[in-house]
Amino acid sequence: MFKKFSPAGGLSPARAAYLAEQQRLGLLVRLCQVGLLIFFVAGWEISARLGLIDSFIMSSPARVLRTLTNLRENGLMLHVGITTFETLVGFGLGALLGNLLAFILWWSRFLARVAAPYLVVLNALPKIALGPVIIVWVGAGMQAIIVMALAISLIVTVLEMLGGFVSTDRELIKMAETFGAGRLQTFVKIIYPSNLHTLFSSLKVNIGLSLVGVIAGEFLVSRAGLGYLIVYGGQVFQMDLVMTSVLLLALLAALLYGGVVLLERVVMKALSQS
Repeated sequence: MFKKFSPAGGLSPARAAYLAEQQRLGLLVRLCQVGLLIFFVAGWEISARLGLIDSFIMSSPARVLRTLTNLRENGLMLHVGITTFETLVGFGLGALLGNLLAFILWWSRFLARVAAPYLVVLNALPKIALGPVIIVWVGAGMQAIIVMALAISLIVTVLEMLGGFVSTDRELIKMAETFGAGRLQTFVKIIYPSNLHTLFSSLKVNIGLSLVGVIAGEFLVSRAGLGYLIVYGGQVFQMDLVMTSVLLLALLAALLYGGVVLLERVVMKALSQS
């Protein structure tokens, strides 16, 4: 017997029930996320007012709001804008150079074998240790901060994309070669499109790593930015400024990650319609 389809939308009752259940589950997840955030903020404020925590050290939502209001009148957007710019530049350079290096290593198996142990070591090396060296190399300014972000995200991109290129379905590659496709054509038509999910997975990781690199660089050398505000607040014992800057960083990280997710949806939707 054939399944009956509902006239509205052509969905079977089982499919419609499944979609409705998924929608309810998504709504429940969002409500829990918002509820958890409200619980955290309310608990933080109540604990500070009751003296359960030292509001001078841990601050409080009310003190953070007052600090945020003061910052709005004293260059808040300048600091946020500088950190965002440095992060996006480092992130973009890391993505471009990482994909290029991964392609070169995929193209030359010899170079890949030679570079493999060095990539592993560089990936495990704490990049903050290179901070003083980077400052000497490129100078004490924004360029050093961008290079720091690039150093943190680059190797991760190379390793993830190279791993994706190498593990591409061999049957698809053989089929392309059977029809006379050259190696470059195979890469453009088969290998890279097959690894778009790997690309966006690496971008989701690297946007956060780039922000970490920027903040580490701003800790070492900066005159503006959220990292600078954190260091300055710690030096003058303005913990409200520190906590406000940390919360702004969390918000910025969420927005940047959301931007990558949105870009992925747009690209995948465009490709599915082409």
